[in-house]
Amino acid sequence: MALGILGWILVGLIAGAIGKAIMGDSMGIIPTLVVGVVGGLLGGWLGSVIFGKGTGGFFELSTWICAIAGTCILLGILGIFSRGSARAK
Repeated sequence: MALGILGWILVGLIAGAIGKAIMGDSMGIIPTLVVGVVGGLLGGWLGSVIFGKGTGGFFELSTWICAIAGTCILLGILGIFSRGSARAK
């Protein structure tokens, strides 16, 4: 059974914490969790576009891979922009 929006939000909260650990993010926990939710939704969407089908349920590996990958991508993009704005000052 595929996850709905609420399921992706829950997965995104957890993926945000994992993504923070992987990327060595320096943001606080609340902004990182928000990025995790957005990254989880992004990962779920990208997974369905790339693979042509929705991801699985909450306990399926593909769900977690998509959510964590989406979060890491988003954290990486935010890191690039935050470093660029720090150099401009």
